[in-house]
Amino acid sequence: MISIVTASYNYEQYITETIQSVLNQTYTDWEMIIVDDCSTDNSIEVIKSFNDNRIKLFVNEKNLGLKGTVKRGIEEAKGDWVVFLESDDMITPDYLEKKVEIAKKYPDVNLIFNDCEFFGDEKRVFDFNAVLKRTRKILNEQTYPIDMFYYFYHSNKIFTFSSVMTKREDLLKINYEPKLDCLLDWHLWVQLAYLGKFYYIPEKLTYWRLHSNSYVQTSTYKTPFDLQFKSYMDVFCRTKNLKIIFMILFLHPLWYAKQLKKQLRLISNKWKTSCNKNCY
Repeated sequence: MISIVTASYNYEQYITETIQSVLNQTYTDWEMIIVDDCSTDNSIEVIKSFNDNRIKLFVNEKNLGLKGTVKRGIEEAKGDWVVFLESDDMITPDYLEKKVEIAKKYPDVNLIFNDCEFFGDEKRVFDFNAVLKRTRKILNEQTYPIDMFYYFYHSNKIFTFSSVMTKREDLLKINYEPKLDCLLDWHLWVQLAYLGKFYYIPEKLTYWRLHSNSYVQTSTYKTPFDLQFKSYMDVFCRTKNLKIIFMILFLHPLWYAKQLKKQLRLISNKWKTSCNKNCY
C-alpha cells in the first residue's frame, strides 16, 4: 500500500482537484492521509465531502506549521512508501503505477522523483522553466539508480514535494528541523540521499501549481548557511563521516566564489552602461 500524505492549509479552492487526481489513479492500493493545519476557510468541509474510506482526515489541535504537519502525516501513514502531494497540486492517473514499478525493480532505491508540468501564474511558469532548465539537463545526463547525496549542496535537484515517493522507514529515521521551514523538502532530501539511492523519471507526472500564495514564496533563502550547511552538518553529527566535512570545505568557498563572480559581473555591466550613457 502507498500512503499519500497531504498537508492542508487554507486551499479550499484547490484541494478538490488534488483529491480527485488521487481518486483517478490506475493503481488502487493507496490511502490518502490529509492533515489539516487549522484552516480558517472551508477546506475541512471540502475534504469531508469525498465519500471514500481510503481518504483519512486528521486535524491538528493547534497550528504546527509545515514541518509539524508533514511529520504527523508520516506518523499516521501505514504504507511502506509515502507519496507527498501538496494540497494545490495534482498527479497524473499513472503516477503511482509507474513509481511502484520502479520500487519493485530496484530494491536499493529509497526515493523516486519525476519531472513536473508547471501551470498557474504565467510569469512564474516562465521563470521556473528558465531556472530549472539546467537542473533538467543535469538530471537527464545521469544513469539511475544513483547516489545523490553530494548533489544537493548548491541547489535542490528535486523540483517539488509533489514529485516524490520515498520509503516510510527512512522518513522515520531523519529529523524535521530545517533552518527554514519553507525549505523543509530540501532538508529531507539531503538526509534521505545518505540512506539510499534515488531514481528520476523524466516524465511530467506532477502538475505543479505556481501562484502568489504558494508557501515557497515565503522563502528567505540567501546563502548556504541558510540551509545546506546545517543539513549536511546534521548528517555528519549522526554519522561522523569525515567525507562530508571535506565536501563542505571544498564546496563552500567555491559557492562564495561563484556568488562573488556574479556580483562583479553585475557591477561591471552597470559601469559599462553608465560609461556608454556619459559618452553620449
